[in-house]
Formats: sequence, C-alpha cells, structure tokens
Amino acid sequence: MKEILREIGMIARALDSISNMEFKEFDLTKGQYLYLVRICENPGIIQEKLAEMIKVDRTTAARAIKKLELNGFIEKKDDSHNKKIKKLYPTEKGTQVFPFIIRENEHSNTVALAGFSETEIETIYELLQRVRKNIEKDWDFVKKGNKREY
Repeated sequence: MKEILREIGMIARALDSISNMEFKEFDLTKGQYLYLVRICENPGIIQEKLAEMIKVDRTTAARAIKKLELNGFIEKKDDSHNKKIKKLYPTEKGTQVFPFIIRENEHSNTVALAGFSETEIETIYELLQRVRKNIEKDWDFVKKGNKREY
C-alpha cells in the first residue's frame, strides 16, 4: 500500500512550518493562525465547535484561544441567552491580519497545485474529502474515550 498518510503528513507539516515562520511577525505561532481564520470566518463560534472544526482536543484549542486572546487577536463575549457560553470574535487586530493569512493560503494552494489541471484539482479535492470523512469516524470514536482495534 502506498504511504498516502505519510505524504499528507509531510505536506501538512511543511505548510505549517512555512506559515509559522511567515506569521511570526504578527506573533502568530504554533498553528494559531488556523484558529484565527476559523473565528474570522465564523464570528461568534464557540470553542467546542472550533476545536471540532480544526480536529483538535478541547485542551489544545483552549491553549491556542487563550494565546490569541492575550495577544489581542480575538475576544470572548457572553452569549445573550446562556452566560456559560462564551462566543469567540476577532478583534480589529485579528481582522487586520486575516487578509494576509488568506493571501498566504491562496499562494500555498497555487504552489502546491502547480501543473495540475482543473479536473485533477477537483479530483484531488473530492478524494481528500473522502479520506477526511473516513478518518472523522475514528476521530469521533477515539475522542469519546474509545480505543480502536487494529
């Protein structure tokens, strides 16, 4: 069997490393830009939904969110109906950085997909979505404290 997941992992780590270096000037590190982008795209999102969207555990999400809040990129606001719920919103600083992150993402996509036809790009996208959906089943299962059988 081809080592597809190793290839995906190497691509993800390389892009993450590039982004961490390029976003250092904004004091965005260790993948915090992922959280900021999702919050900018979904203002008012709650922490649990954000963690699920990015596919990380709640503790990891909480650390990244806390750093973004301390650095002035996001703010938490009480839900008007339930005071226990904190909604996440980008601050002006976060909103100003957002277009730079999107430009970097678009550039990385262009570089990664250079030489591929539109049909090939669509096929890659559809196949990767299928891979993600397959993995999400195990992610949900393990997230609930279960152990997979190999």
